[in-house]
Amino acid sequence: MSDNLPPESTDGNGRTGARHEVPAPLRDDVRLLGRLLGTVLTETGDPALLDDVEHLRELSIRAYGEHADAALEEAERLVESFSHERAEQVARAFTVYFHLANLAEEHHRVRVLHDREAELAPSVVDDTLPEAFTQLADEVGHAEALARLQRLEFRPVLTAHPTEARRRAVSASIRRLSALLTERDGLPAGGASLAENERKLLAEIDGLWRTSPIRAAKPTPLDEVRTAMSVFDATLFSVFPTVYRRLDDWLLADKAGHDRPLAAPFVRLGTWIGGDRDGNPNVTAETTRQAAAIAADHALRALEQAAQRIGRTLTLDEQGTPASDGLRSLWQKQRQLSEAITAEAASESPSEPHRAVMLVVARRVAATRLRDADLAYQTPEQLEADLKVVQDSLIAAGAPRAAYGDLQQLVWQVQTFGFHLAELEVRQHSQVHEAALAEIAEHGVHGQLSDRTREVLDTYRAIGSIQQRYGIRAARRYIVSFTQKPEHLAAVYQLAEHAFEGADDAPVIDAIPLFETFADLEASVEILEASLELPQVQRRLAENGRKVEVMLGYSDSSKDVGPVSATLALHSAQSRIAEWAQRHEINLTLFHGRGGALGRGGGPANRAVLAQPPGSVDGRFKLTEQGEVITARYGDATIAARHIEQVAAATLLASAPSVERRNAEATARFADVAAALDSSSREHFHALVRSEGFPQWFSEVTPLEEVGLLPIGSRPARRGLSVESLEDLRAIPWVFSWSQARINLAGWYGLGTSLREFGDLERLREAHRDWPLFATLIDNVEMSLAKADERIAERYLALGDRDDLAAKILDELRLTREWVLKISGSEWPLAGRRVLGRAVQLRSPYVDALSLLQLRALRGLRSGAEGQYKDGLQHLLLLTVNGVAAGLQNTG
Repeated sequence: MSDNLPPESTDGNGRTGARHEVPAPLRDDVRLLGRLLGTVLTETGDPALLDDVEHLRELSIRAYGEHADAALEEAERLVESFSHERAEQVARAFTVYFHLANLAEEHHRVRVLHDREAELAPSVVDDTLPEAFTQLADEVGHAEALARLQRLEFRPVLTAHPTEARRRAVSASIRRLSALLTERDGLPAGGASLAENERKLLAEIDGLWRTSPIRAAKPTPLDEVRTAMSVFDATLFSVFPTVYRRLDDWLLADKAGHDRPLAAPFVRLGTWIGGDRDGNPNVTAETTRQAAAIAADHALRALEQAAQRIGRTLTLDEQGTPASDGLRSLWQKQRQLSEAITAEAASESPSEPHRAVMLVVARRVAATRLRDADLAYQTPEQLEADLKVVQDSLIAAGAPRAAYGDLQQLVWQVQTFGFHLAELEVRQHSQVHEAALAEIAEHGVHGQLSDRTREVLDTYRAIGSIQQRYGIRAARRYIVSFTQKPEHLAAVYQLAEHAFEGADDAPVIDAIPLFETFADLEASVEILEASLELPQVQRRLAENGRKVEVMLGYSDSSKDVGPVSATLALHSAQSRIAEWAQRHEINLTLFHGRGGALGRGGGPANRAVLAQPPGSVDGRFKLTEQGEVITARYGDATIAARHIEQVAAATLLASAPSVERRNAEATARFADVAAALDSSSREHFHALVRSEGFPQWFSEVTPLEEVGLLPIGSRPARRGLSVESLEDLRAIPWVFSWSQARINLAGWYGLGTSLREFGDLERLREAHRDWPLFATLIDNVEMSLAKADERIAERYLALGDRDDLAAKILDELRLTREWVLKISGSEWPLAGRRVLGRAVQLRSPYVDALSLLQLRALRGLRSGAEGQYKDGLQHLLLLTVNGVAAGLQNTG
């Protein structure tokens, strides 16, 4: 795979290749990695393997040229001619290629970010906190802007889902390859160092090729917890304070590192992994306890290492940097805790009191992790207080740079992560609570209860034990799926009372409604209004400063009424909920259940924030970071910092008067457009999905059934044993299966018809220019269309015996593409977004190759394959699922 860049060409979707636009450094990296992969394939001992891979690659590229259909048909015949073993080898080769191409693109993105930072001052780089602060200060004044900045909150919540296909071993290999590419950028051309680097790259790619991309068994929830922890260890622990530091450097300018920081830590990490039991029988109370313990272990290890490193470098002599009375008092307290440990620290730090104290602090953090009650910190606030004593002593001694350097970094890390690392949020379905309360009412808490009801009560006891060990911040949010009446919130508190029978050690709980379906979104304010009458809610409002959190589900609403109506319904619900909160003087946080896929509210998060209704953000933004998006956004430190800053900047700016005014005026001005698109798109969407036999047909023409059986997530893909209706299907596999079939229906269906029926193109272009919500919708659909392929989609749809449904979908695909391009003014999807458009174009032929291999497997499975042949086809299918997911990227 030596030259992996397709030539300039035009395909049936109207896309024109742009090979000349590929930056030279990226082209070089792709060629290098492709060449090395070719070497690995040659070294397998089967010289024909590389020939077969190259032949399929060349045909897939030619399928975007002058004789596109003929080339695609020839590629399909080639795939059918492969032996089963060869088909699997070719699928693995293309999957590894995508991992390498993703790596090269990510590496180039980091390279570009570094170059931009070197060339520009932070205040003039787009989408940064300094830029947002400057604009906000111009509108509300510097003092008010600073106050808002210090109240800023960004809460990413990590979740695991059935569409996360990549193994941890593969992710680890890619990280090592990334480090080698970074090393290579700094080496002189030619010479032994470069040759040694290439040897290491080749060895790593060989290992990646030989590593099975498929798990031997489904991951457990704790496996998913450990996967998330690998991202924390690799980037998050250091990235969050790095973002704070960059902001503080800008705010303080020449005084940065010398004066007390103005930047307050604004990121608070959450997680559902190990806490989300809605539909996942594998998540138990014991799982939740262990998930919290694993996270705390990682947090405390990181804090211990940081404290020890600072202690060993804080070699400030007492004569020049004398200890304050506060530091001496702290030292005496440490001596009372352990004479042996303080004696050891003193012997290592003669006449270095700050170093000695910090070394003992590190030992106490270790004791906290090991549960040594005599020496452990009881709370992270106690640790922070000790660090502040050291900091204040350094300042008093005239050493502010030592106080506000690495030590301040550690203070920020303690404030951000505590001892728990990420707040573990519990989620359960409202019907489970109703059933548990009914059982308890009939049999009593100590009566004969079902296993499920006992598990519900044990979940509250797990929350209590987590709070006792790690603090209230570690686990207090309890999310109620399918909240449809205020009694569903009351049930959360009633069950907690039953679990602890009024005991003083009952945990602090905040019940959070999750409005998911269209009907629930419409009824949201009525439910919230009634919930204010609940005594438990009144008590929590009095205790927490009248803070309320409301979660909005993007997945089910989109599956319920289609992507257009769901987008409009969510926007309307946010506006009405914000007005409700303002009436009751409530500090509202809206929690967005967004995903990486465009059918699930995906797309650039910062642009979505700036399109929210007035009052719905107010300096606080919380969203789910799901599936492969976690690695994509947080796997690299530079990209993670950029993502965090972009979302935080948008969150700060969303409440600027000019932004709120623009959104309010646009919503009113284009209300007629919204009403027309809503009605028409929903009607057309329902005409499709409510067709007789549609659910069963959907499972025939996509790999839904097979994906549900494959070991790529701990949670079942559907609620029942089969798909008899769309209600049986979880929204995430609904989106994932359409993306695997190269249709992406969940991201656009119904839009084309509604745009054509509205008809006024100039009005729609005006809306695209002036209405942020509509612009975001159109731009996200354009991305979804760019990753769809009509010719490949036709082949998937032909797997089912319903030409009428297939025709509906293909006609709507063409119509949507036609009208979206008219509105955006683009020649082909993403033509106006050069970098992203180029990346999608370069990938498409290779995704096509994997899709043809997947179609081969599906055809065999649909023909009734049995025994080992069926097992082999399912194995080939999963290989292609991994590859297509890697190629399309935001699929889950």
